[in-house]
Amino acid sequence: MAKAIMIQGTTSNAGKSLLAAGLCRVFHQDGYKVAPFKSQNMALNSFITKDGFEMGRAQVMQAEAAGIAPDVRMNPILLKPTSDKGSQVIVNGEVLGNMNAKEYYAKKHELIPDIMKAYGELDAEYDIIVIEGAGSPAEINLKEQDIVNMGMARMAGAPVLIVGDIDKGGVFAALAGTMLLLTDEEKAMVKGTIINKFRGDVSILKRGLTMLEDIIHVPVVGVVPYLRIHVDDEDSLTERFERSQKPALVDIAVLRFPRISNFTDFNPLEYIEGVSLRYVGSVAELGDPDLIILPGTKNTMADLLWMRQCGLEASVLKHAAKGKPVFGVCGGYQMLGMTLKDPYGVEHGGEMAGLGLLDMDTIFERAKTRTQISGNLPALDGIFSSLSGLPYTGYEIHMGQSGREEKVVQSGNVYGSYLHGLFDQDGISKAIVEALLRAKGLDATAVQSFDMEQYKNQQYDRLADAVRESLDMEYIYRIMEEGVSQ
Repeated sequence: MAKAIMIQGTTSNAGKSLLAAGLCRVFHQDGYKVAPFKSQNMALNSFITKDGFEMGRAQVMQAEAAGIAPDVRMNPILLKPTSDKGSQVIVNGEVLGNMNAKEYYAKKHELIPDIMKAYGELDAEYDIIVIEGAGSPAEINLKEQDIVNMGMARMAGAPVLIVGDIDKGGVFAALAGTMLLLTDEEKAMVKGTIINKFRGDVSILKRGLTMLEDIIHVPVVGVVPYLRIHVDDEDSLTERFERSQKPALVDIAVLRFPRISNFTDFNPLEYIEGVSLRYVGSVAELGDPDLIILPGTKNTMADLLWMRQCGLEASVLKHAAKGKPVFGVCGGYQMLGMTLKDPYGVEHGGEMAGLGLLDMDTIFERAKTRTQISGNLPALDGIFSSLSGLPYTGYEIHMGQSGREEKVVQSGNVYGSYLHGLFDQDGISKAIVEALLRAKGLDATAVQSFDMEQYKNQQYDRLADAVRESLDMEYIYRIMEEGVSQ
């Protein structure tokens, strides 16, 4: 039977996912077999496991930190928002259906057996399970049906650490207020708090930490500095979207769709020296990039309509007409075709003209394609002809079928693919940057090779070092050993 520790937060984006990953890495370094777990995840960044199941990207990142392969049991319920009021509900890696918030709220209690089956199997196979909560445990209107915060802690018998984000201000009020809104039973499960994202000298916090402990009667387990660790982001709360980058030698613009998904696909390009990778949401932000990327989206037709209405479609067409490259991935690839048809109302319903840059039509089917795949890219010409024959490994996750067998479809300097993870291959991302440099008459021989796997492991080790230095690990091991009464 595994020991458990649960990381909850005062709010979304308090740093739960990153700290859970840091603990996974620490325990892994200490010789334990450790697994991450999140009973219910809401995110548009997802992953397909080797056996074809879909799970949230945050638990994939945490599994990497733990040195193990991602397993759908680590995230038995995934909600992928399709609109402001509804989500695609994925249970044990397979689509259950689309539900609005009210429908799901009424249904989710029935999913507890699925959650506990997944947790129970991990419990039998691992030494330690690091559980991540969602949002805040103090949402008093949702407590009755809670399956992801204190409800999950109760089911797992897991001691809880609550994380607060000091960078946004109000962290003492957030932590004290969260504890105030917990029941006595829930308070007993909270064994400590963590101050996260602190900039400055910790000594100036000491008086405040003491006062907080006197108010809430649990210890502050540590103060974690503001960390600039480059790992895959969970969802659209990522700080990547807020960066104001000036174009570098190679300027790549990724369209920031309202329902953008799997934007982690482009992280490897961002890490290559001399490349600026910008997320743009308006014509004014676009400028004149060397490459425009249309990323994945959870609602292809709705985001195509948005692009059409805000003027970005016209900008993309002008860019392509000048012979400059455009690359679409998954939903972005579908947009590049002639038509999109949704006869079953899977995403948007109806029929819509695409950008007309690739000779293909997309029909949205009821069944979702979920598969990992590897091979060699087909023969290509145009600016990215050097990609021809390069090895790739990636995964496909999409509702639509576009009637083309090639893993990269091309017309002139317009390219499209269903493959996620395509740019993780060093040879592919390097070849793209080299081609963009050559197109500008610049020296392409200096582009450095980039090993994404090695880089990620360095980042996880940096994260573990910060966690060890900032948190009272001896205390954390002790509360895991003691557990909590269920």
